[in-house]
Amino acid sequence: MSLPAIDEALHAPAALAEWNTHLVSLSAPERVALALERLPGPQALASSFGAQSAVSLHMVARAKRVPVILIDTGYLFPETYQFVDQLQQQLDLDLRIYRSSTSPAWQEARYGRLWEQGVSGLERYNEINKVEPMRRALAELSIRVWHSGVRRDQSSVRAQLPILSVVHGRFKLHPILDWNDRTIGRYLNQHGLPYHPLWDTGYVSIGDVHTTLPLSAVTHIDQTRFFGLKRECGLHTAA
Repeated sequence: MSLPAIDEALHAPAALAEWNTHLVSLSAPERVALALERLPGPQALASSFGAQSAVSLHMVARAKRVPVILIDTGYLFPETYQFVDQLQQQLDLDLRIYRSSTSPAWQEARYGRLWEQGVSGLERYNEINKVEPMRRALAELSIRVWHSGVRRDQSSVRAQLPILSVVHGRFKLHPILDWNDRTIGRYLNQHGLPYHPLWDTGYVSIGDVHTTLPLSAVTHIDQTRFFGLKRECGLHTAA
């Protein structure tokens, strides 16, 4: 299929829509392959190393070795750090770790426990520990295409996303946007990939220790993150 030129897709909504129409017809691995072939570089995959992150990490890593950006807040679960080590070794990842310029201890001394200070505190915490480090990572690595493993069924905000979008002058690709838990499970089993270690203990969305709860502790899945006050940390809505 003849697709609009890259520069045209970057600046013209109609051209970007043509790309999305074509991407919908492709499988997730084909979407990754097309992006790596046709979209500009450098490209990178950003991963939280959450419950089902091995899918996107494997899908991109087996197509091409690109930087994998991890934002380390300093408050991840011990099991998450172990999961990072496991997948880095298993998939030979080019891991790039970014953090806030202010350490967790210094932040608590300066601001208190921001995650206990309502929505405004959570937003400030996320800006300092997630959004700003991600902006810095994308800028320092000169990333022009950001691969992301988000899915439409994860939140109402994500339900509106296209497979390919333009965010602050760079492409953002969501290859598994239309996948569900069953599709994820099949892929993991097919390729011998693990779930996050906390998946089997009831954690379905895994972030920081202090703002993540297992499904058994809440009445609605949206309450598993940020006490139900927020669903998004800002990485996929502001960065």
